[in-house]
Amino acid sequence: MTRKQRRLAFLAGSMSVAAVAVTLVIYALGDATLFFYTPSEAKARNVEAGRMLNLGGLVAAGSIRHGEGFDVEFKVTDGDADVLVTYDKDLPDLFREGQGVVVTGAFTPAGAFKASNVMAKHDENYMPPEVARALKDKGVWKEGQQAP
Repeated sequence: MTRKQRRLAFLAGSMSVAAVAVTLVIYALGDATLFFYTPSEAKARNVEAGRMLNLGGLVAAGSIRHGEGFDVEFKVTDGDADVLVTYDKDLPDLFREGQGVVVTGAFTPAGAFKASNVMAKHDENYMPPEVARALKDKGVWKEGQQAP
């Protein structure tokens, strides 16, 4: 082989290895590239207990229950499914029924969602774009209208 052919073979081999590496990374990421799951998506995908993820939707009306200290339970809904969320820290000031939220945590073996962080919308006109899109797809929320 000439020097030029060796360089070309090395370049082709390197490109092949890089393509395989990129394919493996994309495959390994899988669902981890999603910003959040709606309650319906989480139930449909049978997310295993203990797996950290973000769950987004609206705080269901009449679902907030305060316990001892900072303990609180509430339901996150997307209009089709509800998920019971437990949280043991101070809630954001703007947290209330009908507001868009994204909670970070994991499902328990009993099926509840144990949150480690709760993010609520920051003003009257804001809702995380992913939450708004999912709610619009379900027909629960329309642009220009306050969240239900």
